[in-house]
Parts: sequence; C-alpha cells; structure tokens
Amino acid sequence: MNETLLQSLQYYGAAAGTVAALIVSLDLGRRWTGFGFVIFVTSSIALMAWGFLDEKAQGIGLQNVALFVINCVGVWRYLLSKHRKQVTS
Repeated sequence: MNETLLQSLQYYGAAAGTVAALIVSLDLGRRWTGFGFVIFVTSSIALMAWGFLDEKAQGIGLQNVALFVINCVGVWRYLLSKHRKQVTS
C-alpha cells in the first residue's frame, strides 16, 4: 500500500478527532455539537481505512467501526432528528 496514503489517513484521522473532541467539549449548542460529530464520522472513516489497509493497525480499524456507529448516532441526535430534548433548569 502507498505509504503516503496510509500516513495521510492516519494523521487526518488523528487531527480531525482532536478538532471534533474540542468542538463537542466546548458545548457551543446543538448545531456545533452536531458538526463536531460530523467531523468525528470523517475521522472514524479515515482511521478505519488506515486500520484495515495497514496490517499493523487493525485494532484501530476495529475500534473505529464502533466509534463510527456512535458518531453516526451523535449526528442523528444533534443534526437530523426532529425531536429536541427539553432542557430543564
């Protein structure tokens, strides 16, 4: 496999995951959190590809299969679902 492609997938996945975690942790509202989850989804896709294309990184690939599903739930809840959770104080 092309080493440059593998490194690009690895570093994009790591950087995107870091940015997404920052956005979600800042709790800037539903829309921003939803976009954070979209970035998490792209991170998971990149890390799944890297994990399954590089024979030394299969554990990361498997972990990101689960994270991909979790992140898709986040996208659904924060961006796509019509149901809005009521916040009580």
